[in-house]
Amino acid sequence: MLERDSQTLTISRQGLLLVTAMGVGLLTLVYVLGVQVGKQSASLRRTNARASGEDLAELPAPLSEQLKPFEANVPAEKPVPKPEAPATVPTPAVATPPKPEPKPEVEPPSKWTLQLVSTTDAAEAARVAAKAKAAGYATVIVKDKKQLKVRLAKTTSKEAADATAKAVKAKGFKPFPVKAD
Repeated sequence: MLERDSQTLTISRQGLLLVTAMGVGLLTLVYVLGVQVGKQSASLRRTNARASGEDLAELPAPLSEQLKPFEANVPAEKPVPKPEAPATVPTPAVATPPKPEPKPEVEPPSKWTLQLVSTTDAAEAARVAAKAKAAGYATVIVKDKKQLKVRLAKTTSKEAADATAKAVKAKGFKPFPVKAD
């Protein structure tokens, strides 16, 4: 059999440190690039920011709506008997004119409209207003406390605004009723 010559490889301390340093450097580079790729892919998966009105659409029905089923079950209140007045000595009657009963003030019905979005971004407000106009709704952009609020231009009663909200929701908006100023 033939014997092979064995060769010896000798590495100095400086060479060993250099190879180790290069290995650590390459591993660090791979780690940093992996973190950057992870951040970018996470930002692509993140959902778009929601408008302020969208959070309100997820709220439960108003309390008055929730209490309606219980109002039918409430028994009528029994009249409370008034305590009898103590006996007094009759005094001569003096004719006094009857006091006119105060007339109850009738409030005019309040006006309501639907708000589509409230944002500080003018471009976003203009985009939502244009989208609503394309869907066939006239809108108004109201500036209130550094907020731009996109609302429907037509004002109605609360019930009509609620009915209109269903139709507007079908067109892809998330409106909520607000009192018109």
